[in-house]
Amino acid sequence: MKHITTDLAAIPWVQHGFFTRAGGVSGGIYASLNCGFKKDDKRNNVRTNRALAAEALGIAPGRLVVTRQTHGTKVVTVRKPWVPKNAPEGDGMVTAERGMGLGVLTADCVPVMFASKKDKIVGICHAGWKGALGGVPEQVFAAMKRRGAQPEDIAVAIGPCIGADSYEVSDDFMLPFQEQDSDNARFFKRSPNAGHHIFNLPGYVAQRLKRVGIETIYDTHQDTLTDDSFFSNRRAYLTGEKGFGLQISIISIK
Repeated sequence: MKHITTDLAAIPWVQHGFFTRAGGVSGGIYASLNCGFKKDDKRNNVRTNRALAAEALGIAPGRLVVTRQTHGTKVVTVRKPWVPKNAPEGDGMVTAERGMGLGVLTADCVPVMFASKKDKIVGICHAGWKGALGGVPEQVFAAMKRRGAQPEDIAVAIGPCIGADSYEVSDDFMLPFQEQDSDNARFFKRSPNAGHHIFNLPGYVAQRLKRVGIETIYDTHQDTLTDDSFFSNRRAYLTGEKGFGLQISIISIK
């Protein structure tokens, strides 16, 4: 099993990992560390995979929580664990509880982790284009501030996601971004295919974070589309696969 860390690991009480698709028990198109409940993967496989990921970070499996992600901006404050069937809706989480693993599931969307360098408060979010446009990373930042974290102490890590040169979108996809801020045009470049652009989603997320005052941003710079050690929605579509798994990213307070 492989997970990727960043310089967030320099914060003594932070434990985190962006997991690849390797090291689990699922098979076929979900091989092998699929952590999302999919109709064609056994629920026991997913439960086992989540437990393996939690244990790799020294987290009790029962204290790993994942929300029902909706590509929205809702942020959940986590005080105690829940079982998957009772998971609340949300695309972001924050906690100040030790040993609580906050997990998000992605397969091209951006996993974003937050940690205070001085206060024991961490957060995480799942930012697809809709959530990023709506401001889910900023909502996590705001929730951490409400919990007592000082803005200047908050560091962020952007994990594996569809890369800056890989996310081809139709021309009309740009419109809500241009309406939000004309400067957002710099995150789009012409595609070789007529009627399309390439959208730099991780760059856009990073810029949104910088604008609210976050100065420390780490980025794994790994492209889930081109690197098949990760699950990818877009790759599955391009290759004609009938489905795709979801990798997990986890942060916790030791």
